[in-house]
Amino acid sequence: MRPCRLSVRLAALLMTAVVAGAAAPIGAQTASSPAAAGTAPAAVPPELARFNQLLADLADRLKPALVHIRVRRASAPKEEEQDSPGDPRRPSGSGFVIDPSGTIVTNAHVVEGANWIQVRLFDGRRFTATVLGRDARVDVAVLKIEGAGALPVLTFGDANRLRVGEFVMALGHPFGLEHSVSFGIVSRKGAPLTVAAPGFDFIQTDAAINPGNSGGPLVNMAGEVIGVNAMAARNGSIGFAIPSNLVSVIVPQLASKGKVEWGWLGVSITEVSDEDAERLKLADAKGVLVRGVIPGEPAERGGIKANDVLTMLDGTPLDGPRDLQRLVSSSPVGKRVRVGLVREGQKQELEVEIGRYREQ
Repeated sequence: MRPCRLSVRLAALLMTAVVAGAAAPIGAQTASSPAAAGTAPAAVPPELARFNQLLADLADRLKPALVHIRVRRASAPKEEEQDSPGDPRRPSGSGFVIDPSGTIVTNAHVVEGANWIQVRLFDGRRFTATVLGRDARVDVAVLKIEGAGALPVLTFGDANRLRVGEFVMALGHPFGLEHSVSFGIVSRKGAPLTVAAPGFDFIQTDAAINPGNSGGPLVNMAGEVIGVNAMAARNGSIGFAIPSNLVSVIVPQLASKGKVEWGWLGVSITEVSDEDAERLKLADAKGVLVRGVIPGEPAERGGIKANDVLTMLDGTPLDGPRDLQRLVSSSPVGKRVRVGLVREGQKQELEVEIGRYREQ
Protein backbone atom coordinates (compact mmCIF):
# COMPACT_ATOMS: atom_id res chain seq x y z
CA MET A 1 0.00 0.00 0.00
CA ARG A 2 1.33 3.41 -0.91
CA PRO A 3 2.01 5.77 2.07
CA CYS A 4 -0.50 8.45 1.01
CA ARG A 5 -3.27 5.86 0.57
CA LEU A 6 -2.45 4.41 4.01
CA SER A 7 -2.83 7.83 5.63
CA VAL A 8 -6.21 8.42 3.98
CA ARG A 9 -7.47 4.96 4.97
CA LEU A 10 -6.34 5.38 8.58
CA ALA A 11 -8.19 8.68 8.91
CA ALA A 12 -11.31 7.35 7.23
CA LEU A 13 -11.36 4.25 9.38
CA LEU A 14 -11.02 6.24 12.59
CA MET A 15 -13.87 8.60 11.68
CA THR A 16 -16.10 5.66 10.75
CA ALA A 17 -15.20 3.91 14.02
CA VAL A 18 -16.06 7.00 16.06
CA VAL A 19 -19.46 7.25 14.40
CA ALA A 20 -20.07 3.54 14.87
CA GLY A 21 -19.14 3.74 18.53
CA ALA A 22 -21.38 6.73 19.11
CA ALA A 23 -24.30 4.89 17.52
CA ALA A 24 -24.02 1.89 19.85
CA PRO A 25 -27.02 1.41 22.20
CA ILE A 26 -26.47 2.88 25.65
CA GLY A 27 -27.98 -0.24 27.17
CA ALA A 28 -25.14 -2.29 25.71
CA GLN A 29 -22.75 -0.53 28.09
CA THR A 30 -24.65 -1.20 31.31
CA ALA A 31 -23.61 -3.58 34.05
CA SER A 32 -26.49 -5.93 33.13
CA SER A 33 -25.22 -6.56 29.62
CA PRO A 34 -23.79 -10.03 28.76
CA ALA A 35 -20.32 -8.55 28.17
CA ALA A 36 -20.30 -6.92 31.61
CA ALA A 37 -21.38 -10.17 33.20
CA GLY A 38 -18.47 -11.95 31.56
CA THR A 39 -20.62 -14.35 29.52
CA ALA A 40 -19.55 -12.99 26.12
CA PRO A 41 -16.78 -10.71 24.82
CA ALA A 42 -17.72 -7.23 23.74
CA ALA A 43 -17.95 -6.84 19.98
CA VAL A 44 -15.44 -4.42 18.48
CA PRO A 45 -16.78 -2.40 15.53
CA PRO A 46 -15.01 -3.74 12.42
CA GLU A 47 -13.89 -0.25 11.40
CA LEU A 48 -12.19 0.30 14.76
CA ALA A 49 -10.65 -3.16 14.67
CA ARG A 50 -9.21 -2.41 11.24
CA PHE A 51 -7.86 0.93 12.41
CA ASN A 52 -6.20 -0.73 15.40
CA GLN A 53 -4.66 -3.31 13.10
CA LEU A 54 -3.24 -0.66 10.77
CA LEU A 55 -1.70 1.28 13.68
CA ALA A 56 -0.13 -1.86 15.13
CA ASP A 57 1.22 -2.84 11.69
CA LEU A 58 2.70 0.63 11.26
CA ALA A 59 4.43 0.46 14.65
CA ASP A 60 5.82 -3.00 13.84
CA ARG A 61 7.21 -1.67 10.55
CA LEU A 62 8.93 1.32 12.20
CA LYS A 63 10.44 -0.19 15.35
CA PRO A 64 13.30 -2.15 13.69
CA ALA A 65 14.99 1.15 12.74
CA LEU A 66 14.74 2.50 16.30
CA VAL A 67 17.85 2.41 18.52
CA HIS A 68 18.49 2.76 22.23
CA ILE A 69 21.46 4.98 23.12
CA ARG A 70 23.39 4.78 26.37
CA VAL A 71 26.21 7.15 27.19
CA ARG A 72 28.77 7.55 29.92
CA ARG A 73 30.16 10.93 30.88
CA ALA A 74 32.46 11.99 33.69
CA SER A 75 30.14 14.82 34.70
CA ALA A 76 26.52 15.55 33.98
CA PRO A 77 25.29 18.52 31.94
CA LYS A 78 23.92 21.32 34.09
CA GLU A 79 20.31 20.33 33.53
CA GLU A 80 20.88 16.80 34.83
CA GLU A 81 21.07 15.84 38.48
CA GLN A 82 23.96 13.73 39.72
CA ASP A 83 23.16 10.29 41.14
CA SER A 84 25.76 11.05 43.78
CA PRO A 85 28.83 13.30 43.86
CA GLY A 86 31.60 12.03 41.59
CA ASP A 87 29.61 9.18 40.03
CA PRO A 88 29.77 9.00 36.22
CA ARG A 89 26.43 9.50 34.51
CA ARG A 90 24.98 6.74 32.34
CA PRO A 91 21.79 8.30 30.95
CA SER A 92 20.00 6.98 27.92
CA GLY A 93 18.17 8.33 24.92
CA SER A 94 16.74 7.30 21.59
CA GLY A 95 17.69 7.55 17.95
CA PHE A 96 16.89 6.07 14.55
CA VAL A 97 18.83 4.73 11.59
CA ILE A 98 18.77 6.80 8.38
CA ASP A 99 21.37 4.88 6.36
CA PRO A 100 21.78 1.08 6.05
CA SER A 101 25.51 1.40 6.78
CA GLY A 102 24.82 2.60 10.33
CA THR A 103 24.24 6.36 10.31
CA ILE A 104 21.98 7.38 13.21
CA VAL A 105 20.17 10.60 14.14
CA THR A 106 19.57 11.62 17.74
CA ASN A 107 19.57 14.76 19.92
CA ALA A 108 22.79 16.64 20.62
CA HIS A 109 22.04 16.76 24.34
CA VAL A 110 21.82 12.96 24.48
CA VAL A 111 25.54 12.63 23.61
CA GLU A 112 26.79 15.92 25.06
CA GLY A 113 30.08 15.43 26.89
CA ALA A 114 29.98 11.65 26.41
CA ASN A 115 33.24 9.71 26.53
CA TRP A 116 31.49 6.43 25.65
CA ILE A 117 28.39 5.83 23.52
CA GLN A 118 26.65 2.49 23.06
CA VAL A 119 23.88 1.84 20.56
CA ARG A 120 21.54 -1.10 21.02
CA LEU A 121 19.68 -2.20 17.91
CA PHE A 122 16.17 -3.62 17.74
CA ASP A 123 17.59 -7.15 17.44
CA GLY A 124 19.53 -6.69 20.69
CA ARG A 125 23.01 -6.27 19.22
CA ARG A 126 25.18 -3.58 20.82
CA PHE A 127 27.75 -1.38 19.09
CA THR A 128 30.04 1.41 20.20
CA ALA A 129 29.18 4.59 18.32
CA THR A 130 31.18 7.64 17.31
CA VAL A 131 29.85 11.16 16.93
CA LEU A 132 30.15 12.42 13.35
CA GLY A 133 28.78 15.82 14.30
CA ARG A 134 26.46 17.65 16.65
CA ASP A 135 24.71 21.00 16.73
CA ALA A 136 23.59 22.26 20.14
CA ARG A 137 21.63 25.16 18.72
CA VAL A 138 19.01 22.94 17.11
CA ASP A 139 19.82 19.90 19.28
CA VAL A 140 20.67 17.36 16.56
CA ALA A 141 23.57 14.90 16.45
CA VAL A 142 24.66 12.29 13.91
CA LEU A 143 26.26 9.03 15.10
CA LYS A 144 27.95 6.18 13.26
CA ILE A 145 28.28 2.49 14.07
CA GLU A 146 30.42 0.02 12.10
CA GLY A 147 30.00 -3.64 11.26
CA ALA A 148 26.26 -3.96 11.79
CA GLY A 149 25.48 -4.97 8.22
CA ALA A 150 22.56 -3.64 6.21
CA LEU A 151 20.15 -2.03 8.67
CA PRO A 152 16.49 -1.05 8.30
CA VAL A 153 16.06 2.71 7.96
CA LEU A 154 13.47 5.45 8.37
CA THR A 155 13.00 8.18 5.77
CA PHE A 156 12.20 11.86 6.23
CA GLY A 157 8.84 13.28 5.21
CA ASP A 158 7.79 16.89 4.57
CA ALA A 159 6.99 18.62 7.88
CA ASN A 160 5.97 21.77 6.00
CA ARG A 161 2.90 19.92 4.70
CA LEU A 162 1.97 18.66 8.17
CA ARG A 163 -1.28 20.15 9.47
CA VAL A 164 -2.48 20.75 13.00
CA GLY A 165 -4.81 17.90 13.96
CA GLU A 166 -3.03 15.17 11.99
CA PHE A 167 -2.23 11.88 13.71
CA VAL A 168 1.37 11.16 14.71
CA MET A 169 3.35 8.49 16.54
CA ALA A 170 6.29 9.14 18.87
CA LEU A 171 8.75 6.26 19.19
CA GLY A 172 11.57 5.87 21.68
CA HIS A 173 12.78 4.45 24.97
CA PRO A 174 11.18 6.57 27.72
CA PHE A 175 12.71 5.91 31.15
CA GLY A 176 14.73 3.13 29.50
CA LEU A 177 11.58 1.20 28.49
CA GLU A 178 12.58 -0.04 25.08
CA HIS A 179 10.62 0.31 21.85
CA SER A 180 7.73 2.31 23.26
CA VAL A 181 5.15 3.89 20.98
CA SER A 182 2.70 6.68 21.82
CA PHE A 183 -0.09 8.07 19.67
CA GLY A 184 -1.49 11.59 19.38
CA ILE A 185 -2.03 14.54 17.11
CA VAL A 186 -0.14 17.60 15.98
CA SER A 187 -1.29 20.22 18.48
CA ARG A 188 0.55 23.24 17.11
CA LYS A 189 3.36 24.37 14.83
CA GLY A 190 5.38 27.31 16.13
CA ALA A 191 8.07 28.52 18.51
CA PRO A 192 9.42 25.85 20.89
CA LEU A 193 10.01 26.26 24.61
CA THR A 194 13.64 27.23 24.04
CA VAL A 195 14.77 30.42 22.32
CA ALA A 196 17.98 28.84 21.00
CA ALA A 197 16.37 27.47 17.84
CA PRO A 198 16.97 29.92 14.97
CA GLY A 199 13.42 30.93 14.08
CA PHE A 200 12.10 27.60 12.79
CA ASP A 201 8.65 26.28 13.66
CA PHE A 202 8.78 23.21 15.90
CA ILE A 203 6.05 20.58 16.06
CA GLN A 204 4.02 20.46 19.26
CA THR A 205 2.22 17.19 19.98
CA ASP A 206 0.23 15.51 22.72
CA ALA A 207 1.80 12.14 21.88
CA ALA A 208 3.68 11.25 25.06
CA ILE A 209 7.33 12.38 24.99
CA ASN A 210 9.14 11.59 28.22
CA PRO A 211 12.78 11.43 29.39
CA GLY A 212 14.49 8.83 27.22
CA ASN A 213 12.34 9.66 24.17
CA SER A 214 14.84 12.36 23.21
CA GLY A 215 16.22 11.72 19.74
CA GLY A 216 13.49 9.32 18.71
CA PRO A 217 11.35 9.87 15.63
CA LEU A 218 7.95 11.51 15.39
CA VAL A 219 6.25 9.92 12.38
CA ASN A 220 3.14 10.54 10.33
CA MET A 221 0.62 7.90 9.34
CA ALA A 222 2.62 7.15 6.18
CA GLY A 223 5.52 6.04 8.37
CA GLU A 224 7.70 9.02 7.46
CA VAL A 225 9.79 10.90 10.02
CA ILE A 226 8.36 14.40 10.27
CA GLY A 227 10.22 15.36 13.45
CA VAL A 228 12.88 14.40 15.99
CA ASN A 229 11.56 14.29 19.56
CA ALA A 230 13.48 16.88 21.53
CA MET A 231 11.75 18.14 24.64
CA ALA A 232 8.65 18.00 26.80
CA ALA A 233 6.94 20.39 29.19
CA ARG A 234 7.69 19.67 32.85
CA ASN A 235 4.18 18.36 33.46
CA GLY A 236 4.59 15.94 30.55
CA SER A 237 1.37 17.01 28.83
CA ILE A 238 2.95 18.36 25.65
CA GLY A 239 6.09 17.58 23.72
CA PHE A 240 8.07 19.20 20.92
CA ALA A 241 9.86 17.79 17.90
CA ILE A 242 12.43 19.36 15.58
CA PRO A 243 10.85 19.51 12.09
CA SER A 244 12.17 17.06 9.53
CA ASN A 245 12.79 19.75 6.91
CA LEU A 246 15.32 21.39 9.22
CA VAL A 247 16.89 18.08 10.31
CA SER A 248 17.28 16.78 6.76
CA VAL A 249 19.17 19.95 5.78
CA ILE A 250 21.68 19.94 8.64
CA VAL A 251 22.29 16.17 8.88
CA PRO A 252 24.49 16.07 5.72
CA GLN A 253 26.56 18.97 7.09
CA LEU A 254 27.01 17.23 10.43
CA ALA A 255 27.96 13.96 8.75
CA SER A 256 30.53 15.55 6.45
CA LYS A 257 31.84 18.55 8.43
CA GLY A 258 30.96 17.72 12.02
CA LYS A 259 29.16 21.03 12.50
CA VAL A 260 26.63 23.44 11.01
CA GLU A 261 27.67 26.92 9.93
CA TRP A 262 24.75 29.15 10.91
CA GLY A 263 24.49 32.72 9.67
CA TRP A 264 24.80 35.59 12.16
CA LEU A 265 24.27 39.36 12.24
CA GLY A 266 25.06 40.27 15.84
CA VAL A 267 21.98 42.23 16.88
CA SER A 268 19.58 42.22 19.81
CA ILE A 269 16.04 42.30 18.40
CA THR A 270 12.41 42.38 19.46
CA GLU A 271 8.93 42.82 18.03
CA VAL A 272 7.63 46.24 17.07
CA SER A 273 4.92 47.33 19.51
CA ASP A 274 2.22 49.92 18.81
CA GLU A 275 4.14 52.34 21.04
CA ASP A 276 7.33 51.68 19.08
CA ALA A 277 5.52 52.28 15.79
CA GLU A 278 4.33 55.69 16.96
CA ARG A 279 7.70 56.64 18.46
CA LEU A 280 9.68 55.58 15.38
CA LYS A 281 7.22 57.08 12.88
CA LEU A 282 6.19 53.78 11.29
CA ALA A 283 3.10 53.21 9.18
CA ASP A 284 2.26 50.03 11.14
CA ALA A 285 3.71 47.78 13.84
CA LYS A 286 5.57 45.41 11.55
CA GLY A 287 9.21 44.54 11.12
CA VAL A 288 12.04 43.81 13.55
CA LEU A 289 13.17 46.41 16.06
CA VAL A 290 16.92 46.51 16.73
CA ARG A 291 17.47 47.00 20.45
CA GLY A 292 21.24 46.89 20.27
CA VAL A 293 24.18 46.07 18.00
CA ILE A 294 27.18 44.02 19.13
CA PRO A 295 30.41 45.93 18.46
CA GLY A 296 32.56 44.51 15.69
CA GLU A 297 29.90 42.11 14.41
CA PRO A 298 28.44 42.05 10.85
CA ALA A 299 25.44 44.29 11.63
CA GLU A 300 27.63 47.09 13.01
CA ARG A 301 30.11 46.78 10.15
CA GLY A 302 27.21 47.05 7.70
CA GLY A 303 25.85 50.23 9.29
CA ILE A 304 22.85 48.90 11.25
CA LYS A 305 22.10 50.91 14.40
CA ALA A 306 19.95 50.63 17.51
CA ASN A 307 16.31 51.68 16.94
CA ASP A 308 16.48 50.74 13.26
CA VAL A 309 13.43 48.75 12.16
CA LEU A 310 14.40 46.02 9.72
CA THR A 311 11.66 45.40 7.17
CA MET A 312 13.22 43.26 4.45
CA LEU A 313 16.12 40.86 3.84
CA ASP A 314 17.14 40.22 0.24
CA GLY A 315 13.63 41.04 -0.95
CA THR A 316 11.81 38.92 1.65
CA PRO A 317 9.52 40.92 3.98
CA LEU A 318 10.16 40.67 7.73
CA ASP A 319 6.98 40.58 9.82
CA GLY A 320 8.74 39.74 13.08
CA PRO A 321 11.94 38.57 14.77
CA ARG A 322 11.50 34.89 13.89
CA ASP A 323 11.48 35.76 10.18
CA LEU A 324 14.83 37.50 10.52
CA GLN A 325 16.30 34.68 12.65
CA ARG A 326 15.25 32.02 10.16
CA LEU A 327 16.50 33.87 7.08
CA VAL A 328 19.83 34.93 8.57
CA SER A 329 20.63 31.57 10.16
CA SER A 330 20.01 29.70 6.90
CA SER A 331 22.03 32.16 4.78
CA PRO A 332 25.55 31.06 3.74
CA VAL A 333 28.36 32.58 5.78
CA GLY A 334 30.05 35.32 3.77
CA LYS A 335 27.02 36.10 1.60
CA ARG A 336 26.25 39.80 1.16
CA VAL A 337 22.55 40.54 1.67
CA ARG A 338 20.42 43.62 1.15
CA VAL A 339 18.74 44.83 4.33
CA GLY A 340 15.74 47.15 4.04
CA LEU A 341 15.07 49.27 7.13
CA VAL A 342 13.35 52.34 8.49
CA ARG A 343 15.47 54.84 10.44
CA GLU A 344 13.84 57.91 11.97
CA GLY A 345 10.88 57.53 9.63
CA GLN A 346 13.01 57.23 6.48
CA LYS A 347 13.42 54.09 4.39
CA GLN A 348 16.96 52.96 3.67
CA GLU A 349 18.78 49.96 2.26
CA LEU A 350 22.14 48.64 3.45
CA GLU A 351 24.37 45.78 2.37
CA VAL A 352 25.58 43.46 5.13
CA GLU A 353 27.84 40.42 4.97
CA ILE A 354 26.51 37.41 6.85
CA GLY A 355 28.85 36.29 9.64
CA ARG A 356 29.33 32.92 11.35
CA TYR A 357 27.37 32.09 14.48
CA ARG A 358 29.57 31.05 17.41
CA GLU A 359 28.18 28.93 20.21
CA GLN A 360 28.21 30.75 23.52
